[in-house]
Amino acid sequence: MNMMSPRRSGKALIRIAALAVLMAAGTQTAMAARLVAPDHLHNYWILLNRTVDVEVPDSGNNIDKPGCVAVSYLIGSDGVPRDVKVRASVPASDLGSAAISAVSNFRYGPSLSNRGSDPVSTYYVVPFNAPDDPAGQQRLMAACQLPGYPRD
Repeated sequence: MNMMSPRRSGKALIRIAALAVLMAAGTQTAMAARLVAPDHLHNYWILLNRTVDVEVPDSGNNIDKPGCVAVSYLIGSDGVPRDVKVRASVPASDLGSAAISAVSNFRYGPSLSNRGSDPVSTYYVVPFNAPDDPAGQQRLMAACQLPGYPRD
């Protein structure tokens, strides 16, 4: 008969309990994060890097056409984007992975009004092959605006 020793099963229970606590804490952080519209993000977090490396596919659907990809994410208390997900792509294209690559490389510092480095959920619209004129750029970006992000 193969039974676990009480000492060994006690360690396993402690590990399972610790894992459950960590998972619950991560879920609480994601649930507690305030939704913030991109144009109000500066009230909570300041983007620190001015350029990012992006992995762009060599070929794919609509990668040479003007378009945008909206990517949602959580800025953790360390200023690093987490849970980066494509939410919209106009027109439908294979540029979602490039948008995720760009946003994943963002780094943030807390604003003066966010001294506690509270996490927030937001989104970013990544333009691709955008027109040169500001009006054309605005039209392009408007197609990827996501609803549901309050403008505090």
